[in-house]
Amino acid sequence: MRPILMKGHERPLTFLRYNRDGDLLFSCAKDHTPNVWFADNGDRLGTYSGHNGAVWSCDVSRDSTRLITGSADQTAKLWDVQTGAELFTFRFDAPARSVEFAIGDGLAVITTDNFMGNVPTAQVKRIADDPDDQSEESLLVISGIKGRINRAVWGPLNRTIITAGEDATIRIWDTEILQEEIGGVKGHFGPINALAFNPDGRSFSSGGEDGYVRLHHFDSDYFNIKI
Repeated sequence: MRPILMKGHERPLTFLRYNRDGDLLFSCAKDHTPNVWFADNGDRLGTYSGHNGAVWSCDVSRDSTRLITGSADQTAKLWDVQTGAELFTFRFDAPARSVEFAIGDGLAVITTDNFMGNVPTAQVKRIADDPDDQSEESLLVISGIKGRINRAVWGPLNRTIITAGEDATIRIWDTEILQEEIGGVKGHFGPINALAFNPDGRSFSSGGEDGYVRLHHFDSDYFNIKI
C-alpha cells in the first residue's frame, strides 16, 4: 500500500479530522494555518489563515459548512469551510487546546490550558446560525481539574462532557448542572492525549503517553443516571 504524501505544513502536525462524509480531511499544525484536503487523492483545497500561534485541534460541522479551531494564540475561531473566511473569534486568557461541536452543531466545547495563573477549563459556547448573532459568552464553565485538559468530547445527546488530560483521569460532567462531576475513570499512567466516543453511546476509548489505548464499555447502571 503506497501512501500519498501531502505537503502543506512547514511545522509539525498536531491534529487531523475527517468530515462526516469522509471526503474532506482537515489538518492542523504548529505553523498557524490549518489546511483542507481532498481525502481521496490528497489534493489541497485551501487554507484557513488568521491564527498567530500553533493550532492544536479542529472540528467540522456535520454538514461540512463550518470549521472550528483552537490555538496557542489564546483564541478559537469559526470558519466558513468553503470560502476559508473567518466568521468569529472566541478570545480567552489562555491557549485553546481542544474543540468539538456538539450533536446538532448548536454548541461547541472548548478547553483552555493552565497558563499564567489561569486554571484549565472546559467552556461551552452556543454556535449561532448567523455569525452576526454570535456571542463570546460561555453557557457553562467547567473548572477544578489539575493539569492541562488535552481532550474534551460530548457524550450521548449532549448530556455529558468527557474530559481527559495530564491528571491521568477521565472525568464525566453533567452539562445541565454547572460543573457537577458525575464519574471518573482511572487506569492510565501519565497524561491522556486522545479521547474518542463511540457513536452508539455505549463505549469510548482513550490513549495515553503510557502507550496504551484503553477501551471503556459503560456498565448498565450508567444508562439509568438521571434521564
